Amino acid sequence: MRRTRVRSSAIASVGYDPATAVLEIEFTSGDVYEYFAVPPSAHRGLVEAESIGRHFLAHIRDVYPDRRVR
Repeated sequence: MRRTRVRSSAIASVGYDPATAVLEIEFTSGDVYEYFAVPPSAHRGLVEAESIGRHFLAHIRDVYPDRRVR
C-alpha cells in the first residue's frame, strides 16, 4: 500500500485503501500495522489532526482490529 509521510514524532507515514477500508500506519520505530474496517472519515480525521499521534491514540488504536505487518 502506498503511504504518505506525515508530521508526527510517533508516526512516519499513513496509507489508506477505501476499497478495503484498510488503514496502514508506519511508526517511527519502523513497525507497520494495518487497521481494518476503518471508514474514510476516520482516515481523514487522522491525517487532518493537529496532533496525529494523539488522534491515533484516541480514535484508532484499540478501536479498530489490527495486525502487525512488520
